[in-house]
Order: sequence, then structure tokens, then C-alpha cells
Amino acid sequence: MVERIAAQATRTSQTGRAAVPPDRGGPTAPSASAAVRSGSVRLHLALDLPYPTDIPEACERIRQDVAERVATLTGLRVGEVTLTVRRLVTAAGASRGRVR
Repeated sequence: MVERIAAQATRTSQTGRAAVPPDRGGPTAPSASAAVRSGSVRLHLALDLPYPTDIPEACERIRQDVAERVATLTGLRVGEVTLTVRRLVTAAGASRGRVR
């Protein structure tokens, strides 16, 4: 249950914070795993981000959003959120020519 909440929160944050449209064909759905122990949860998220983007800033914002949302909906304290960027996705129709 916590994994599903975290994955949905990641998708919502990814769409809003990292400007990844939910209907774009490139990015795959984010995934989440959770380890719950004594009222606390550790989350691991995996997602795609658009290219170009400020990766550290986007990741930090997504971490914060997901931690807040999971804590609010589950009542658990979120102790740690790790994030893996699976791949960078270019905008549809972007030029793939050489940079001069």
C-alpha cells in the first residue's frame, strides 16, 4: 500500500516539478519500494526525467513532495527517500542534430 501511494505521489510530483507530461510516450511510470519499521518508512523511487533539466533540484523537490504526501496519507514518519533516475528523456520532436 505504501509503495502505491509513493509511486502515485512520485508521478504527480514528476509531472508538476520536472515538467514531464503524463501522456508523453517516452517516460515510463515511476516505481517505488518501501521498508516499514516501527512507524517509520524508507522509500526508494525510480523514475525518468526530461532532458535537459536541473537533475539535483528536480530530485530534491520530488523527494520532498513524496515524503510529505506519504507521511500525510499513511501517518508514517518518512525517514529516508532515495531516488534513482533511470533515464533522461528528450522532448518529443526535439532536433537530434549535432551541436555546432
